[in-house]
Amino acid sequence: MRPFGYVKPLDVDAAVLAAAAPGAKYLGGGTNLVDLMREGIEQPDTVVDVTGLPLDTVEDLPGGGLRIGALVRNSALAADRRVRTRYPVLSQALLSGASGQLRNMATVGGNLLQRTRCPYFYDTAAACNKRGPGSGCDALDGFNRGCAILGVSDSCIATHPSDMCVALAALDAVVEVRGRAGVRRIPLAELHRLPGDTPDLETNLASADLITAVELPPPVAVNSRYRKVRDRASYAFALVSVAAALEVQDQTVRQVRLALGGVAPKPWRAREAERILLEGPAEESAFRRAAEAELAGATVRQHNAFKVELAAATIVAVLRQLSEREARV
Repeated sequence: MRPFGYVKPLDVDAAVLAAAAPGAKYLGGGTNLVDLMREGIEQPDTVVDVTGLPLDTVEDLPGGGLRIGALVRNSALAADRRVRTRYPVLSQALLSGASGQLRNMATVGGNLLQRTRCPYFYDTAAACNKRGPGSGCDALDGFNRGCAILGVSDSCIATHPSDMCVALAALDAVVEVRGRAGVRRIPLAELHRLPGDTPDLETNLASADLITAVELPPPVAVNSRYRKVRDRASYAFALVSVAAALEVQDQTVRQVRLALGGVAPKPWRAREAERILLEGPAEESAFRRAAEAELAGATVRQHNAFKVELAAATIVAVLRQLSEREARV
């Protein structure tokens, strides 16, 4: 790890000013950034420590929504009574991520900004367009079992690793950002970019932009669930994950929100599946039809073709469970 400067600003404006310097990076919980610095992948000239800023509260919004400060720890958010009762999908997703020790350190803002990655991203001897734009992508013809099948390009097939972001995508979360141009609000579905020809650019944030909060609208359905399929029971990224919220009346789907993880370079909102499901029958054949339509455009590689059927089966299983729960209410 090479030498770097360290700044701990006293307020948000000072943080944005400090981060505007060339080579500056924000530091929250540090669970991703410090790891990448240790590996020599991230090499900031200055680390701007924002952990002292007053961004660590969860507040009620009019109508039943929530405003979540960017420095709220993942474990605290998962345990919040309002999250557990109004947005169980979010609490479940948070508890699926990493380990208890890391959840105690990780922040909401830092989780949003985890680097999209595959094993070749960590291997400085490998070609990776994320680390070295234009160098190539060894994952294309290498070991790509965990790589993406939706939204990929010939430049990158890495997956976004966050569980929390998948749930936030399904919940129509909005990200509040403070930058040199003032305050902006970005729908979470528009925060992350697909790789295209520039996989090194992972978000639509400008230089020095600081995430200050995430806002959740009132929940559209009481029943929601997050399911994560992975190789081992803890501390593993998703092969496939599904975040879903469902409201059924008279055996008809009245509201549905669906997002996927482990299958794309960003949290994947399943808009086509939602379109097919809405106002249709709440039955397994419809769930299967919607899942297959969402995955029809998948681009698979040698080792990850299994993700298509795994994702479809997981979508069906989650929707079936939610519809059965709705029928019992």
